[in-house]
Amino acid sequence: MGNRSGVLELAVLGLLHEAPMHGYELRKRVNAQFGWGRVLSFGSLYPCLKAMLRNGLITADPGTPEAGRRPKIVYTITADGKDHFAHAMHDAGPSAWEDDTFGVRFSFFGRTDPATRLRILEGRRARMEERLANFRAAMSRTAERVDAYTLELQRHGLESAEREVRWLNELIDGERRQQPFLPPSSTSPHPPPPDQGDSR
Repeated sequence: MGNRSGVLELAVLGLLHEAPMHGYELRKRVNAQFGWGRVLSFGSLYPCLKAMLRNGLITADPGTPEAGRRPKIVYTITADGKDHFAHAMHDAGPSAWEDDTFGVRFSFFGRTDPATRLRILEGRRARMEERLANFRAAMSRTAERVDAYTLELQRHGLESAEREVRWLNELIDGERRQQPFLPPSSTSPHPPPPDQGDSR
């Protein structure tokens, strides 16, 4: 599920869980809901839909024809598609923490069990803490050797990572308050660093 086509498949299945949709509506919802770095084109969406049809995850049926227009094909999730989606939503491994995947998984957290949600949030936090440490190290090494614009870009990355870590801390605390029986997850690639106070 870590590659872009797998993430798109998960996004489509999650959206079709809500209601059947035609291709234009799916493309519009994916672009609006997941905020990926580049706009999803039909050239990416339709090959994904065709593969999902071959695999029996969705069906395609002509919709209600409009006056003077060809009917739009409406896509519906199948029972196998629902099973595939449910299985994918239980995956809390490293691929669920990556940038594109995490946004899709988080969007469908309402269909994810509490223990899996917590493991994904903790894994994402560990990933972002690692990224934060890399930004800090890079800035300390290059502050005197780069121009002002490169330094500003590094600062932007640092501040974005700091904001996300704070946000993830709040989400994890909220999950624990709602589910006090949940033990700490062991999926993080390394233990969290000692508390050194808020970085703000």
